[in-house]
Amino acid sequence: MNYIRRLDSLRLEDIALVGGKNASLGEMIGSLKSLGVKVPEGFAVTADGYRAFIAHNQFEPKIRDSFKGVDLTDIEELNRCGNSIRTLMLTGEMPEVLKNEISESYRIMEKEYGMASVDVAVRSSATAEDLPDASFAGQQESYLNVRGETMLIEHVKRCFASLFTDRAISYRHSRGYDHFAVALSVGVQKMVRSDLSSSGIMFTIDTENGSDKLILINSIWGLGENIVGGRVNPDEFYVYKPTLKANQVSILKRQLGSKALTMTYDERHHTMNLSTPKELQEQFSINDDEVATLARYALLIEDHYTILAGEYRPMDIEWAKDGMSGELFIVQARPETVQSQKLSNNTLEQYRFKEEVKAKILLSGKAIGEKIGSGNVKIIHSPAEGERFNVGDVLVADITDPDWEPIMKKASAVITNRGGRTCHAAIVAREIGVPAIVGTVNATELLYENEEVSVSCAEGENGHVYEGLIPYEITKIDLGNLAPTKTKLYMNVGNPDSAFKVAKLPNDGVGLARMEFIITNYVKAHPMALVELSRGKKIREYKAVKAAMKGYDDPKMFFIDKLSEGVGMIAAAFYPRPVVVRTSDFKSNEYKHMVGGAAYESDEENPMIGFRGASRYYSQQYREAFEWECEALKRVRDDMGLDNVKVMLPFVRTPEEGRKAIAVMNEAGLVQGENALEIYAMCEIPSNVILADQFLEIFDGYSIGSNDLTQLTLGVDRDSTLVAAVFDERNDAVTRMLSQAIRACKERGKYIGICGQAPSDYPEITRFLVEEGIDSISLNPDSLLKMRQVVSAFEAKQ
Repeated sequence: MNYIRRLDSLRLEDIALVGGKNASLGEMIGSLKSLGVKVPEGFAVTADGYRAFIAHNQFEPKIRDSFKGVDLTDIEELNRCGNSIRTLMLTGEMPEVLKNEISESYRIMEKEYGMASVDVAVRSSATAEDLPDASFAGQQESYLNVRGETMLIEHVKRCFASLFTDRAISYRHSRGYDHFAVALSVGVQKMVRSDLSSSGIMFTIDTENGSDKLILINSIWGLGENIVGGRVNPDEFYVYKPTLKANQVSILKRQLGSKALTMTYDERHHTMNLSTPKELQEQFSINDDEVATLARYALLIEDHYTILAGEYRPMDIEWAKDGMSGELFIVQARPETVQSQKLSNNTLEQYRFKEEVKAKILLSGKAIGEKIGSGNVKIIHSPAEGERFNVGDVLVADITDPDWEPIMKKASAVITNRGGRTCHAAIVAREIGVPAIVGTVNATELLYENEEVSVSCAEGENGHVYEGLIPYEITKIDLGNLAPTKTKLYMNVGNPDSAFKVAKLPNDGVGLARMEFIITNYVKAHPMALVELSRGKKIREYKAVKAAMKGYDDPKMFFIDKLSEGVGMIAAAFYPRPVVVRTSDFKSNEYKHMVGGAAYESDEENPMIGFRGASRYYSQQYREAFEWECEALKRVRDDMGLDNVKVMLPFVRTPEEGRKAIAVMNEAGLVQGENALEIYAMCEIPSNVILADQFLEIFDGYSIGSNDLTQLTLGVDRDSTLVAAVFDERNDAVTRMLSQAIRACKERGKYIGICGQAPSDYPEITRFLVEEGIDSISLNPDSLLKMRQVVSAFEAKQ
């Protein structure tokens, strides 16, 4: 045949003939099928077929004339130009030889699958062999569930015409490419019946922070067009690559998406969107075994393309699950083009507000990118309204698919009601470099026209829209010229969602990862309420606790999953550097305010020195919840393979309390010394310093909590404004305590660090600690670089 190639006959070097998408499909079928990666079979209409169609209808001079005198940066003119070209092409006739070859190839597929009018997906595949830096994701159209020869030929023509969608024209124009430098091939594949199951997208690099240690998998119910188009908020999974390569699957995160719509077929085999039943919205659309299978596929694909390229090649992959066979298929794979371009850049760019933000948060959603933007809100309902959008405005829309690219290029920020991290809108926003917040649910209702807002994607996984124009600054840090310090510089990391971002800062590990942050933000319910529920007992606030458990039936599994995911995310971000995890250190008043917490907490006159820390762990009132906490930590270290985690117990008043707490840990399977597990104590009570010799017989080291040590040394309630002036970590009584604790550990060869606030605030405290010989100083991320300079300068003088 002149214009048809079977997919299994294609390889990556055939991009000029069949475009990147079809060449990639053929490459995977030919090279990865034997390794278990499943790709639907089919055929490709070559780029020569497209050129034959253009030549047969003498379209090229007419199309070139259509561009003359047109300002393609003007949304209205672009729309008129694109519409006229597409209308022209849809009137064209398919050359007889091309039409016959398409029909013959389709009949062969009917025989192979043993069915008349076999259902196929018809996908555009642009040739861009001379445009290696460009991503054509979403620029052209694809059509699903096409049946019969007549319908197939018509949709091949529609794919040809889609080379001139407004977004594709704008994309090429903005990059200076000739519109005839790219031709179009069309792939025809057997449909995967994901209308009866699920589908999604995955990346072998983190789409926000560029970490090459992660595989991000998004999943929805039904056909994949909803996730690509950003119409639904998907389920989200993160898999840790290094342990996966060692055949140990570490799912670092499972986040339930709303999945409000499901695309399926109607009786005439046309696609339609239906509301997803509530019970399916509250279930994950794939299970852990399927997450693992997809992650293995992704790793095989990335490894193969990396070998072919001769350099690291992260991938952007689409997948679908067949609801009839239960099989998982890869339906697309292409190189990721945004974060991969940044990997060789050794400069870190940080956006941050110039002062503490006191403005009202108007709404939040998933952050795309790590930048800040501000401007006047423009609520746009379709690309046709683009003429009223000005450069620097904040684009607010229900969804933003690639058709919106001409408008998005003018925006200082983008906000949408719907969409996930892997929709085409998010991909375009990253490539353009504009901050975007997607999946806010109701941005178009809460914001109003011309309202001044600041859009921050620089605060972790969740982006926030603030009221007003808030001044911000951009700092560029050259990471290539920083010499290591003798004193280890760790970071305090509470939020797992920001772990991979802050891990890019020059650091030696994590000196404090707070378990209570994870419980508050990921579990939300009181741990004992979950324990009681797991025993089948009636609990207060039953509905609220069940709502917190959305996506889970088993309270224990929910608790352990969420804790292990949160800790695992931080541990993976810094692996193999040490990560010191402090077990939960809530006070009774804080526990009481958690969902279902009122039934399990007493009113204490002074919770700060009440029922907290180690006292809880061995008590009958809380012991089982602490055992669950230990099981989560054991899973992170042993099952997930993140043995860089060290455990630290807070508020251990006496050596005997330390022994009792460690005994509970042992019973839960978290055994000191096994798998090189180290257990530290917080040094935050005067008794920890005075009886250091006894405590250090039990623990592997200390980490100083300067906040509590200061308040208990000076007898000052740190939360009381009446005596706030007395609270000062630089007081001689406190510094003598610090010196004594450091000396005690040094004499016994035990680890000694500090994770309290003092060194983040006071350079003189940092210098004092270095002079005393402390092993590590753990700092807040925003203080790390400043204090690194202090440490480097002081060490240089010694």
